[in-house]
Amino acid sequence: MSLLVASALGILAGCGVWLLLRARTFDLILGLTLLSYAVNLFIFSMGRLRVGAPPIVDPALPPTLQHYADPLPQALVLTAIVIGFAMTALLLVIALRASLQAGSDHVDGDDGEAAGER
Repeated sequence: MSLLVASALGILAGCGVWLLLRARTFDLILGLTLLSYAVNLFIFSMGRLRVGAPPIVDPALPPTLQHYADPLPQALVLTAIVIGFAMTALLLVIALRASLQAGSDHVDGDDGEAAGER
């Protein structure tokens, strides 16, 4: 399971960085979103990946860390998901407004043609 999570983290982070390096605003926003998903998965995996472990102390189980899941990474990821959704919505509105005003969706404001081709 650790290999699967590590592979997913690498693929998400790699795709996110690749999209960040593109020259279009939609690709930039999608890359930021994928990178935030990778960070959320990384934070979540730092809380020990345990299936079926309760995050709240149960009187029937001994009070050791091996029987429980850490609730702090879960709370951090939940907060990060909400903030990431708001950031994505704001960036989409700003990108839409900029592309309508400039007539192009390139980050540098160019229409995508090379200077020698004009």
